[in-house]
Amino acid sequence: MEPIPSSRFRGAWKYVRAAVFITVFLAVFAFAALGGFILFAKMAGAPPVAVPQTTLFYADDGSKIGESDQGQKRYWVHLDDISPHAIEATIAVEDRKFYSHHGFDFKRIAAAVIANVRAMAKVEGASTITQQYARNLFLTHEKTWSRKIQEALYTIRLETNYSKDKILEGYFNTIYYGHGAYGIEAAARYYFGKHASELTLSEAAMLAGIPKGPYYYSPFVNEQRAKARQKIVLLSMAEAGYISRQEAEQAYRAKLVYVRHHEREQPIAPYFQDVVKQQLRTKLGLDERTIELGGLRVYTTLDPRLQRIAEEQIARIINPNSAIQAALVAMDPRTGEVKALVGGRNYQESPFNRAVQAERQPGSTFKPFLYYAAIEQGFTPSTQLRSELTTFTFDDGRARYTPHNYNDYYANGPITLAQALAVSDNVFAVKTLQFIGADKLVDTAKTLGITSKLKAVPSLALGTSPVRVIDMVAAYSTIANYGKRNDPVFIKKVVDSAGNVIYEHQPASRQVLDRDAAFVTAHLMTGMFDPKLNGYTTVTGQSIADDITRPYAGKSGTTKTDSWMIGFAPQLVAGVWTGYDRGEPLDRFDEKQYAKQIWVHFMEEGLADEPKRSFKPTKGVIGVDIDPQNGKLATDACPVKRKTYYLIGTEPTDYCTDHLEKKKKKKEDGKSWFEKWFPWF
Repeated sequence: MEPIPSSRFRGAWKYVRAAVFITVFLAVFAFAALGGFILFAKMAGAPPVAVPQTTLFYADDGSKIGESDQGQKRYWVHLDDISPHAIEATIAVEDRKFYSHHGFDFKRIAAAVIANVRAMAKVEGASTITQQYARNLFLTHEKTWSRKIQEALYTIRLETNYSKDKILEGYFNTIYYGHGAYGIEAAARYYFGKHASELTLSEAAMLAGIPKGPYYYSPFVNEQRAKARQKIVLLSMAEAGYISRQEAEQAYRAKLVYVRHHEREQPIAPYFQDVVKQQLRTKLGLDERTIELGGLRVYTTLDPRLQRIAEEQIARIINPNSAIQAALVAMDPRTGEVKALVGGRNYQESPFNRAVQAERQPGSTFKPFLYYAAIEQGFTPSTQLRSELTTFTFDDGRARYTPHNYNDYYANGPITLAQALAVSDNVFAVKTLQFIGADKLVDTAKTLGITSKLKAVPSLALGTSPVRVIDMVAAYSTIANYGKRNDPVFIKKVVDSAGNVIYEHQPASRQVLDRDAAFVTAHLMTGMFDPKLNGYTTVTGQSIADDITRPYAGKSGTTKTDSWMIGFAPQLVAGVWTGYDRGEPLDRFDEKQYAKQIWVHFMEEGLADEPKRSFKPTKGVIGVDIDPQNGKLATDACPVKRKTYYLIGTEPTDYCTDHLEKKKKKKEDGKSWFEKWFPWF
């Protein structure tokens, strides 16, 4: 054997030493880098894992009325609320060593590299569940080295600071399943109409296969491809030991029933929800992103049944071919909670909210405020003024105003305040305003919550200053509630994504009107439905009187361009406005009746299951029978009597004598000739 020259041996040994040195250096560097990464992860602390979530809106009965998701549905559920089948299917197909590795599966990475090199293309991925979660939380899906390094750092931070179950829970709540559904709960609802906890093995395997290609493997796009992917998932579960081959085959053959709803769900009461969102911004100070994607649970005051009735009555009563618009607000006068709100006939065509945004002339619906102020100033239901065509001067004689009654009908004589309100006499109203002063009416309206600018002129008595529907209904609610004011309430409670209550409504009613005078006013408002107050014309509620089955108080109002009806029972107050957006005149009789018809049918159907309650008198009032034509105490001779309430001490003391002679003559006419000739007998 020929010996190796020493020079050649020394040269080879030099290369070996260099290789060993480089290897050791690289190993030390790798361990140092890994240690540095871990140290960085510890120092950086736990990364935030909050993700955008869908905000949900609930009615007062707990039912969901809508959600704010901008096309993305996101719901956070705990790991315990996810079907075990879904957990096993996902781990089996995505990351079988999830519970044993520390964020990276190096064997799988090496295998993927070899497979991709052989195919000269990316045919296999090696991202673990933790890596995917890091990418979903913090990063984009761009394929750059910078993004890969950031992903590795986030992965280490997650693994260092969170338990495996916490990471898995986060993954399930952020992974994309297609069609705007983010997270397993959103996917379960979207595809199968159930909660994630209710998924069967077959359903879970189908969903577990989608994230690899949310569009490509969607059963709504190509069910054949989706089924093929489902089979791969089921076989992976069998290989991982989660199920048997027989169970996999049975699950594959099981028929899947999908929720086929490609269209976006239509929210309930969209005008109402718009107001709720506005209050979240202004009242709670929340920003737009928090409202839309903060995962809030917003519990509102909406009554879905009353909302449905309101929408149905508007759709039924108004001619579908008409361009007339409508608005309706219903409140509980005892709490101020808004139970129904309609801002227009079609939200998709016009989201402009006429219930809270539009200002329209209220017409005679403004008169109850006037007569409340008058009662405080000494007027009573029996106060008489002449109803006749009258021209008023104001502004120190520089201006003149001549109000007209409907169809130019006048009593041409004295009528009582009670009758004037019931038949809506305009001359009586303006005369009353002249007595108490326009400023007093403005103050009363503002006290009741009217926020619009009011002109202190004689025509204010007839509702010529535009107001909002929501304000008018709230003002009537205060009268119905014996002068105790509750501002409109839309939100009961708001809970954040972590389950913390960040807002809860606290009742804050306040007595703003005299309790007794408020009741007297409310009882006066029952007169519009009472034919006993018919005089030179009929009461304004005559057209809907036959539809009424319980006590109501209210007032209608009509201008050239607006029609109103606002009224209440003890349990519910509602206001309806109808008219054209551009202020075209209401020429036809049926157009002027829309508001009344919508109101009465809404109230009757809405209160159908409620007891029929009358208005309970307060302690400071007294009810007496009067002759409704002259306001004096009724006698047996009066053909019509009506019980009317007064502040104690202001009730009439004079008895009606208008019918005594008539009664005496009638009695004489009823005697026989013998009784007439021999009265002593």
